[in-house]
Amino acid sequence: MSVQENIRRLDSQGVPGREIARRLGVSRSSVTKYADQVDYSPEPPAPLARRGASVLTGFEHIIEAWLAEDQRRNRKQRHTAKRVFDRLVDEHGFTGTYSPVQRFVKKWTARNRIAGEGFTELVWPAGTAQVDFGQAEAIIAGIRQVLHLLVVTFPFSNMRFVQAYRGETAECVCHGLRKVFEHIGAAPRHLVFDNATGIGRRVGTKVVESKLFGAFKLHYRSESRYCNPYSGHEKGNVENAVGFLRRNLMVPEPEAATLAGLNDVLLARCDALAATTHYRKGLVLGELFVQDRAASLALPGVGFDPVRYESRKADKTGNLLIDGNTYAAGSSFHGRMLTVGLRHDVVQILDEHSAPVRSFDRVFGRQATTIFDPASLVPLLVTKPGAWSHSPLRALVTDPVRDWLDKAAATDRRRLLNAVDAASGSAGFDAAMAAADTLIRRGDTPDMAALGMLARRLAHGTEPAAANVDLSVYDTFTTLNTGTGEVA
Repeated sequence: MSVQENIRRLDSQGVPGREIARRLGVSRSSVTKYADQVDYSPEPPAPLARRGASVLTGFEHIIEAWLAEDQRRNRKQRHTAKRVFDRLVDEHGFTGTYSPVQRFVKKWTARNRIAGEGFTELVWPAGTAQVDFGQAEAIIAGIRQVLHLLVVTFPFSNMRFVQAYRGETAECVCHGLRKVFEHIGAAPRHLVFDNATGIGRRVGTKVVESKLFGAFKLHYRSESRYCNPYSGHEKGNVENAVGFLRRNLMVPEPEAATLAGLNDVLLARCDALAATTHYRKGLVLGELFVQDRAASLALPGVGFDPVRYESRKADKTGNLLIDGNTYAAGSSFHGRMLTVGLRHDVVQILDEHSAPVRSFDRVFGRQATTIFDPASLVPLLVTKPGAWSHSPLRALVTDPVRDWLDKAAATDRRRLLNAVDAASGSAGFDAAMAAADTLIRRGDTPDMAALGMLARRLAHGTEPAAANVDLSVYDTFTTLNTGTGEVA
């Protein structure tokens, strides 16, 4: 029983104050204080006031003027407490420490905060998805790469899905969304983005979407909405999911033979999250996600092909400039107007009749050298064999083929290159070069007939592996029969 309770109990029994003090061993003033107290109702804790920061005397009006001016500035270019302290020291000879300045700025900010500042909790209905990009490293085919993670979350159920790409273009967004839609078997009714990165551009408060993403929305009948600038909290579910998936799915760095293989693994690991419990609703995510799917739209009978077609004119060497990188269509296409099909992983070049000409792996970022198909350079070298010594093709062939072409006369060089060109059409460039390498190593003449036949056999896997053959068995047929004196 507390001393206060004993005081009030004895007082209620009529015991004099002097006697209460003697029995409990407390002072008379303490007895009087607690016996006469009328209200014991709980009161809110009162903050302990710190001793006055006298070192700021004379500087308060300067700080307040700076902070008041900040209200008209961009929020990212306002004074921090550290900046206020630095200016006081540099411009006004302030000799105090940082702590009183920090406390003063904190009090001023709290006192002058606008009532409408802060955040409100948002309610997300089922069938709504939030979309955002993040970055993480992975090892693809033994090469460490920085990948862009397209994260799609459903705030109602907190289910999260991710796909990795080498860029953040509209083709990547549309391809990733299609993969997620087909994986879950439905298309969300509403897609929420933080800005127009990849799928359009923002002009003031208006967002102009790309034609490709507009066609994507028409295909799946989904609607899009964009957060206000600098308002990532409006889609906080996907913002948190980017960090969560990076920490849990990308640590340590995953390894895969191909990017497509990595994406299949990522979807499988996202499915495993369905067995976890919602952080607030207390239900299994998979059970809540059933409602998300039920509120979404049915998929159309055919998947959307996320490809963007653009017209490009080839220069005098047959090269095209695409997203800052140079792709070689071939010298025969110089000066011609061609069509370029851009997908998330492939750049396809088509001629004036929309017939495919070349196909390349898409390169993101800037590459200093021209991206080309080796087979496209051979016809020009047939016409101009003297250009062989400075051709990009020279570094791609094997040493025997390179040495042979370096030493060959122009006529012989043209003959071999013509044979490689003819064989590439039916067997492929790699098989044609492998055939040339084999013939040269054997010491045979790499003419068109022999090279073409060997290239086709190599392409179809019918060329037997070379092996050492023991011919000594045939010596028995050429030995002299000692009995008859005739050759056996």
